[in-house]
Amino acid sequence: MLWIKALHIFFVIAWMAGVFYLPRIFVNLAMETDKASTARLLVMARKLYRFSMWLSVFAVVFGAILVWMQYGAQMPHWLHAKLFFVVLVIGYHHACGPILKKFEKGVNTRSHKWFRVFNELPVFLLLAIVLLVVVKPF
Repeated sequence: MLWIKALHIFFVIAWMAGVFYLPRIFVNLAMETDKASTARLLVMARKLYRFSMWLSVFAVVFGAILVWMQYGAQMPHWLHAKLFFVVLVIGYHHACGPILKKFEKGVNTRSHKWFRVFNELPVFLLLAIVLLVVVKPF
């Protein structure tokens, strides 16, 4: 079980790195005026989005195995709350896809300031997840 836990933690860290960095690329795209720089940032964003999507799959799979091995169907309440926040992170990550498509089409209407705020949301989601896992408040 420790191998599964280690792999889960590894893939969560790698996935969250992508979740944190992709919106930062959006901030740069929203400020960029040079076409060559925009094209480079779009390639980076596309590759990061696809790669981090695979990392999320492995994080979720190893997490599901951990839950099944440790709790079966009798999950504690803190784990239900944690899974709620995990679903929000997954939704956030998927929401980045349409945003990326708007940048690719050149139809983004949001400012770099909006993306700076958007960039901070997963930090709070991850904080909630870590607190629930470590503290297990209920």
